[in-house]
Amino acid sequence: MFKAIVLRQNEDGTTHPSVEMVDRSLLPESEVELSVEYSTLNYKDALAITGKGPVVRKWPMVPGIDLAGTIERSNDANLKPGTLVLVNGHGMGETHWGGLAQRACVPSAWLTVLPEGLSARDAMAIGTAGYTAMLSVLALERHGVTPQSGPILVTGANGGVGSFSIALLARRGYQVTASTGRMGEADRLRSLGAKEVIDRCSLGEKGKPLQKELWAGAIDSVGSHTLANVCAQTRYGGVITACGLAQGMDLPTTVAPFILRGVSLVGIDSVYAPKPIRDKAWQCLAEETDAALRDQISAEISLNEVIEEAGNLLAGRIKGRVVVKVDT
Repeated sequence: MFKAIVLRQNEDGTTHPSVEMVDRSLLPESEVELSVEYSTLNYKDALAITGKGPVVRKWPMVPGIDLAGTIERSNDANLKPGTLVLVNGHGMGETHWGGLAQRACVPSAWLTVLPEGLSARDAMAIGTAGYTAMLSVLALERHGVTPQSGPILVTGANGGVGSFSIALLARRGYQVTASTGRMGEADRLRSLGAKEVIDRCSLGEKGKPLQKELWAGAIDSVGSHTLANVCAQTRYGGVITACGLAQGMDLPTTVAPFILRGVSLVGIDSVYAPKPIRDKAWQCLAEETDAALRDQISAEISLNEVIEEAGNLLAGRIKGRVVVKVDT
């Protein structure tokens, strides 16, 4: 038996989350079985746990899009028992039982061996949020944005993706402007590396198709009107990465920024990114984050606290990353 968060669907279609003891025989069949040490609580997990988003596609479901732990059984000769690994994305918590449990079974192709220097907790302090931030930074650079290009805007700055984006960009020499709805956290954002902090209200409402050119690039985790305004404010030839939908899935913009200013909008997929890109991102994260940064951005909770914290996360009452120690 092992402890897990289990989501069940009620007759009226609502979601019922609970902490349960689950029989090991109920684990999905797969090539690798893991003893999970740490997981995380992400925005998508919170949507699944509260039922406020159509995340879960199979019932019952164990949520958790991240996990880190030790291989206990493996049918893959390249992955030996005792190896410390992580998994993020790949439909965990949606179609496949995820990481908010003390045990997991996953396909071997999903596994990333932890880079040297990262513990299981370190990896989950970074998690999908830090990984997505690094994918975004690498995409900006791949499309020609350099520190000399000009200021970079990061929206949703107090969230996990935003916090890591600020720190990673600043450490690479970029001038970062952070957009947040919690101006009381401005000092924290500056301590991560933001040169300027602006109130998100200037971006969150309907705006003109083209506005004053401000940004050489941007990392957006918000979507909707915010992303539309970011597009309208991006300089000629600038690049925006889109990786989230905290404000909404819609994008009420026009083609004007793209055909009149040559702006590029680059999608960031953290769920099914190919292994070479995934491995590069995690290696960069191992090299460019340290214990001080990971501790500054993350806080730890137990598995028993996850359900309550999911509501707090959606209500915007949590800053940075939530690491879940699953054996407590």
